[in-house]
Amino acid sequence: MNAASREFLNRLLLTPRPSGYEEKAQAVVREYVADFADEVTTDLHGNVHATLNPGGSPRILFAGHVDQIGFIVQHIDDKGLIYFSAIGGHDVSVLLGANVVVWTRNGGVPGVISRQAIHVLTADQRGKVPQMSDLWIDIGAKDKAEVTEDAGIRVGDPVTFKLGITQLRNDNIASPGLDNAIGVWSVMEALRYLSNERIDACVVAVSTVQEEIGVRGAATSTFTADPQVGIAVDVNHATDIPGMNVKEIGDVKLGGGPIVVRGSNINPRVFERIESAAERADIPIQVVAYAGPTPTDARAIQISRGGVATGLVKVPNRYMHSTVEVINLNDLENTAKLLAEFVIGVEKDADFTPR
Repeated sequence: MNAASREFLNRLLLTPRPSGYEEKAQAVVREYVADFADEVTTDLHGNVHATLNPGGSPRILFAGHVDQIGFIVQHIDDKGLIYFSAIGGHDVSVLLGANVVVWTRNGGVPGVISRQAIHVLTADQRGKVPQMSDLWIDIGAKDKAEVTEDAGIRVGDPVTFKLGITQLRNDNIASPGLDNAIGVWSVMEALRYLSNERIDACVVAVSTVQEEIGVRGAATSTFTADPQVGIAVDVNHATDIPGMNVKEIGDVKLGGGPIVVRGSNINPRVFERIESAAERADIPIQVVAYAGPTPTDARAIQISRGGVATGLVKVPNRYMHSTVEVINLNDLENTAKLLAEFVIGVEKDADFTPR
């Protein structure tokens, strides 16, 4: 991974982007793609569209959602404690003791999520996972006025886990929000690769919003882009850790290469061409099956307008929706290369109709 590409990834991971509050991250995306995209636009929903070869055919959409899970300030009590609701899906058991940041108009305010110490809990309380409503954010304030007036925190402000990147061994990194900064990185990096190639297709790489609350940005951006082919990029549970049922989830290893999905959400011609692209470029891939609509942007892409020939490529991810999500950088880079190779192999009159 070259230095500019790694810096783009780092900036995405260090920029807050909970669903509905993606503006700062989208500014990072626009700045990065400005050097190689032919057109860059932002729609009213907040999706960023970066287009290459706008007059080409067929029209191919790449979608990676920029939003991450987070929280929203719900109530501030007289003691200066902040109560919150979830944005996206959370495991409450991992929230206790988490470092968080409340994002205000003036910047980030650090805090911690907690509840009463174990010493004062009843035996019944100790044996149960708390409800989110039992937890609060403590920024160290003396009272409500210090929260609202001095810190500038308002009801409706977004909250994220404390953002950061930990370099692990064997080209692995840990960070909150890898789901799905890596999807945005992959589709925009694929566009950068393709900017140096002669291609027939028009490629629209979209940094979509609000996937974590119902694939909303993919629905609006796909309608606007009006593609014949659409490939979503997201994360997939790595099953190379204890307790994972490979019989149900699939055999997925960190460092084993991008995951290519098969199933009813996936156009068979798109799958075959992705598989062929991997063979041509000598990119290792892993295949998983999904019986119904996937919980990704691919679900919305497939049924836009009169239907879109849809594919789904995923990056193995350990500990999804936690403060310590882990991916392998080689898997990530190969995902972008696989997308680019797919487009290179698509001829102008390519037919993706299942027959």
